[in-house]
Amino acid sequence: MALSREEREAFLAQPHVAALGVTAGHDRGPLLVPIWYAYRPGGMPWVLTGVDSRKMNLIKAAGRFSLLVQRTEPTPRYVSVEGPVADIAEPGPTVHRDLAARYLSGEALDRYTAWAEVELADHVVVRMRPEHWTSADLGTTA
Repeated sequence: MALSREEREAFLAQPHVAALGVTAGHDRGPLLVPIWYAYRPGGMPWVLTGVDSRKMNLIKAAGRFSLLVQRTEPTPRYVSVEGPVADIAEPGPTVHRDLAARYLSGEALDRYTAWAEVELADHVVVRMRPEHWTSADLGTTA
């Protein structure tokens, strides 16, 4: 059964690992990679990626990308959102910690943040303007 707008936005706001999809050219299937992301209901999903990465180059060329999040328990559920790039921006000073805090805590968060601030210094924030949604909870019936 399809999720309501509120249900799909609340599900996307949870700290799932997303599959990011972006077209990779006429002779290739889409690039699909796991990625951390952030989203607040009513807002724009965003990801961090290297400014010169293959993923970023494909996103710039396509002008849009997709995110898919899913779970299997307690019922199979997924939300997919697709849309144009709304903004590409330099990250703020706490963006690595803010994003990682959705997935890590305590000492692991501290270690990751220290590493990311050095090793991922070339990353940019890519925001999507949600245009198309697909969602379902496969364990519910009407």
